[in-house]
Amino acid sequence: MVLPGTPARFHHSHQTHLESLLKFLALISVLVAYFLYVAWKFNAATGFGLALLSWSFFVLCTPIADGGFIVAFPVRLLFNVRMATTQLVVWLVAVAINIVMLLMYRDTYALTFLTRLLEQILTQPLPYWSILLISALGTFLSIWFGDEMMDVTRHSHREKYHRHGFNYRLILVLGLGILTVAAYYNLLAGLDIQLPE
Repeated sequence: MVLPGTPARFHHSHQTHLESLLKFLALISVLVAYFLYVAWKFNAATGFGLALLSWSFFVLCTPIADGGFIVAFPVRLLFNVRMATTQLVVWLVAVAINIVMLLMYRDTYALTFLTRLLEQILTQPLPYWSILLISALGTFLSIWFGDEMMDVTRHSHREKYHRHGFNYRLILVLGLGILTVAAYYNLLAGLDIQLPE
């Protein structure tokens, strides 16, 4: 048994490790499928730019760590670096991608609903940067939970050492998720954006 806080070596037979691996594979599959779709619809270069922007949207503008998990999980496996540390780097990379795209390829944002929404959030600090703040808090809570899943081999180990902390974090992440949905609702209403059918 590995105690929480002690990095565990990945092994596919461990319950929590297998769940993390399956989540990673699902996220990679979605990203690859999305890239193939936008590359087919536009071209490979535009598709790559849209895939990067869409990935950065999920890193910066959602209160869960799915976008960052795509990078943080393999780094944890290969180098045993905690995913929370990698997430900081992922955020910096996502910000850098958007700075470059806004300065040099801004017209790319107009091509999809998601990237148009991302552009509005990034270019209108008040009030839309609140979405970035809410998302950052939720992301770091969820990635902390992901690190915890990698530190133990079975859910029973985690429950033994974190019986009450998990409940508080889950409630906090859900609360941040609700705040994000409310912020998006106000954003869409303020921009008079209709969701695509």
